[in-house]
Amino acid sequence: MLLLVTLVALLAGCATPRIPSVDPAAGVSLAPGYFAGARPEAGLEEAWWHGFADPELDRLVSAALARNPSLEAARQRLAAARAIVVAEQSDFLPTIDGELSGDVSVDDRGSGAERAGASLGGVWRIDINGRLAAERAAAIASAEGAEHLVADRRRLIAAAVASQYIELKRTAARLRLLEESSDLQRQTLRIVTLRSEAGLSSNLDVRRARADVARTEAQRGLLLLARARAANALAVLVGETPSGVPGAAADAQVPAYGSGPDIGVPADLLRRRPDLLLAEADIARAAATVGIERADLLPALALPGFLTLGDGSADGLFSQAVASLSAVLGVPLVDGGRRRAEVRAAESNLAAALADYRQALLGVLAEVRQH
Repeated sequence: MLLLVTLVALLAGCATPRIPSVDPAAGVSLAPGYFAGARPEAGLEEAWWHGFADPELDRLVSAALARNPSLEAARQRLAAARAIVVAEQSDFLPTIDGELSGDVSVDDRGSGAERAGASLGGVWRIDINGRLAAERAAAIASAEGAEHLVADRRRLIAAAVASQYIELKRTAARLRLLEESSDLQRQTLRIVTLRSEAGLSSNLDVRRARADVARTEAQRGLLLLARARAANALAVLVGETPSGVPGAAADAQVPAYGSGPDIGVPADLLRRRPDLLLAEADIARAAATVGIERADLLPALALPGFLTLGDGSADGLFSQAVASLSAVLGVPLVDGGRRRAEVRAAESNLAAALADYRQALLGVLAEVRQH
């Protein structure tokens, strides 16, 4: 037993991290001191829509963040990812299972025998090749990515609610102006018609007035359609069945944006972008996958054991105990190149994740410069 423990300690000490270290922003040139003025706390208040000072908008955004189905799906995926982290962490501990058995047998003479038994069996995987650590790192990266995805969904949903709400208000305002214009045009048509009947105006003036009224009615139909689309989009965003234009649309006052939270310097925007953080998590997960595949090229150690109680009779369940502990060292030998091919595939996926991140970073830098 002492030799076994010593062997395990030596092999565990030889285990080295096999997850590649990468710099996501390598190859993207930033000005010296770009992050010098960054303030990590800037912009932490995400309720920017309060700058409109519109209670109805606040209510709609709160409802969407609470009931939007796509956001709820993202939250559930985050919960699943966190559960997987716990599962991967448990692989560092031994697993033990128990079993109880019992049976009764009767021979042709009518005599019977009762037997009972109990056993415990388990295995402890020693992470000498770094696979367990890499699997845990991949699970943590997936959970972080799911968390950033929730934040990104919240950002997009809040922006979509505000956009559709303002569109609803703007359309209502245009409809009100159009109805006022339509009333004036109808009055003009009546006057021109009366003048034409009295011989004071030509039929051309009547036709022009009628054309103006028809054109305005056509525009009104388009605005009604746009208003219905905005109302339906709002209903879907807040997780409700589309059911017409809400009463708040009757108020044609378009909200004006006042003062919102301090967004900080451009470097702060980069640090907080959920899409960039999600891309970083993808890189971490891809790097951990490389570590998993590299670990498969190395030996693996497991310590299986079992404990059996009883001598086979029903009344002798605890009369004796037999225990066993062994070590199993698995060594990869011949696989036709499969393991190394899987390593190359994982490394290519990591390179692709890095390229995707740099492309996203360049796009964000362009957006920041525009603002």
